[in-house]
Amino acid sequence: MKIGFISTRLSGTDGVSLEVNKLDKILQEMNHETFYCAGELGRVTPESYLAPRMSFNHPEIREIQQAAFSRRSEVDDSTLLKNIDQLAAGLRQEIRAFVEEFDLDALFTQNAQSLPMNIPLGVALTEFIEGNSFPTIAHHHDFWWERQRFRRSRVENILQKHFPPNLPTSRDLVINSIAKKVLHQRKGIEAKVLPNVFKFAEHPPQVDEFNKDLREHLGISKDEIFFLQPTRVVPRKGIENSIKLLSQLPHQQNKLFIAHEAGDEGMAYLQDLRDLASQLGVDLRYVADMFGQTREASPQKRYSLWDAYLHADFVTYPSQKEGFGNALLETIYFRLPALVNRYPVYVEDIALLGFEFVEMSGQITEAVVKEVRKLMKDKERQKEMVENNFRLGSKYFSYDAAKQVLAETIAMLCPGSVSEDG
Repeated sequence: MKIGFISTRLSGTDGVSLEVNKLDKILQEMNHETFYCAGELGRVTPESYLAPRMSFNHPEIREIQQAAFSRRSEVDDSTLLKNIDQLAAGLRQEIRAFVEEFDLDALFTQNAQSLPMNIPLGVALTEFIEGNSFPTIAHHHDFWWERQRFRRSRVENILQKHFPPNLPTSRDLVINSIAKKVLHQRKGIEAKVLPNVFKFAEHPPQVDEFNKDLREHLGISKDEIFFLQPTRVVPRKGIENSIKLLSQLPHQQNKLFIAHEAGDEGMAYLQDLRDLASQLGVDLRYVADMFGQTREASPQKRYSLWDAYLHADFVTYPSQKEGFGNALLETIYFRLPALVNRYPVYVEDIALLGFEFVEMSGQITEAVVKEVRKLMKDKERQKEMVENNFRLGSKYFSYDAAKQVLAETIAMLCPGSVSEDG
């Protein structure tokens, strides 16, 4: 089959983009052809279609979002709906062009029909899929009702109808069991769970000529502990708790590094974190400009995120809410100890499987600090924990596990389309 991924952004190190990269490889291993369409693309190839208005960063889309979710907008309701319809009509033509250019058999939408970062795109997808009875897998990583900023809007009817729609030629995938239950309650949609996955069967990369200078480049001495915060800089990641943890550990031995970009929800949170770190005497380093999805030797040397994991000593993951936990799987794969907040999906879908981390429940307590200190000194215990986690990750969140879900979904959508290898 020829399957086209479509989203607002398929670029960078956000969870959706990273997961699509994995799904792309999995589908190709199943002998399907894959193509990309988005408003932002990490790289433009013969298999990709760039549609700038699909990006939530496009000026016209930002105006729509501001008007839809802000009380301060001067745009009246009639004008707002008219603008949405006009942009949706244009995006519907872009979707058609993508489908026709690559002679696609199915679309694989990525969060574009669940999180209203681009309202016209969600409307356009519903209209195109419904109007053409086009086979579609709708992959939902987050839903609008899970985000406070989307709960009050001037487009409630649009959100109810299009995010996500309940269409006869669509099959829905969610990334956790909580979302599966809520989606059925709200929409009557029976979704399958496709959790975040990782290629555990592939041998991890090693320290090599390119990355061997990373710690030196970051200014970390041999005696210092490299704490890695492998998430974007948005409030729900709870990064203030990483800072609070380090403030209660020996300062001269610890540095906290943020390797992902800020800006998706403004820069105020990053400044708040810098202020807090300064107040608590924590060495916080925002080094997103030094890391990317892939390595770059010039014009400025940029390491990959994998390079950061290879050199890190400990991962902090105090997220308040996650759709699943991409960075947690990466931590498991690279066999690193970690602090994890007991966010709802972690409790429901991960913790019960037997994974071992230092756990916190919303705040850094004396007991949490004591456990981190003890673990950092006990290398044997660290090894036991990370090996157990790797074994469980290989069992439950591997590419093979994802192949089974995808094969079943494609078979339901397009009978006879699953390859023998799939």
